[in-house]
Amino acid sequence: MSDRVGILNSEIHVNKNRLGKNTVWREIKRHKGLIGLAVPGLLFVIVFQYLPMFGLVLAFKDFNFGKGIWGSDWVGLNNFKFFFTSDAALQVTRNTILLNLGFIFITNVVSISFALMLFELSRKAVKLYQTTLFFPYFLSWVVVSYVTYALLNPQLGVINNVLRQFGFTDINWYMEAKYWPIILSLAYLWKNVGYSTLIFYTGLMGIDKSYYEAAAIDGASKWQQVRNISLPLTMPLIILITLLQVGKIFYSDFGMFYFLTADSGALYATTDVIDTYVYRALRVSGDIGMATAIGLYQSLVGFVLVITVNFIVRKVNKENAIF
Repeated sequence: MSDRVGILNSEIHVNKNRLGKNTVWREIKRHKGLIGLAVPGLLFVIVFQYLPMFGLVLAFKDFNFGKGIWGSDWVGLNNFKFFFTSDAALQVTRNTILLNLGFIFITNVVSISFALMLFELSRKAVKLYQTTLFFPYFLSWVVVSYVTYALLNPQLGVINNVLRQFGFTDINWYMEAKYWPIILSLAYLWKNVGYSTLIFYTGLMGIDKSYYEAAAIDGASKWQQVRNISLPLTMPLIILITLLQVGKIFYSDFGMFYFLTADSGALYATTDVIDTYVYRALRVSGDIGMATAIGLYQSLVGFVLVITVNFIVRKVNKENAIF
């Protein structure tokens, strides 16, 4: 009797496996068009995101071009020790976190506000304002750095000329580190607010109009509609965008921090971030192992931050969490 039960169970297991395989192939054939469209994107991610991860072994090696990646000497955590024991480690980590937190907060608040205002305008007006806001996003930081220099030039800059007209003394902007957190925040906001506004505006466009019609019939004001309809229904998108930004909080826009500040050593106290520090260290010493170690450090911390923030969001509202 037990033998028959065992044989029956094995046959059932085999039939389930065959059924599962047939179902998978059936679904593949059914959605072959969509899968074909996804293949180039998947190949791009695999080639440029996953295959380079094998190079992370360089973080634990003293890389030598003659010996190659696998032949270079193993040094363990020495590359990490070089960064964490340096005098600039705390400074660049602090600047990276605080500046990026400021960018995230300011850009999201202003972008959501602009998106709510655009949502109340006519379609023709929206196109005009969208184009105006979105245009700076396409400008290179090299171009923006020249515009900034024209404004902040110590002798001929527009801002210093205005200060002279009001009786104030000139400011050597590229030697005064205390002003640059504000300058960088304004520059980042000006360049990225259009892109973020477009994302949040798209989220608002997806809200069912019947909610607003019902609220208007009940006598709700525009502010009440924003507070009770627009913001709550856009909150999942806001949280998603914020989580993605928090995951990259240890990464900085290298072009902005390097070109906008003209790599002035006098500004390092408030503008030197991990990316610019690694670039200078790599340019001077050519230590690829140390640069890889810091890159791995950035990725791991970003991963931990995403998991942590998502866990907090999940505890507050499970539906708004990514996973």
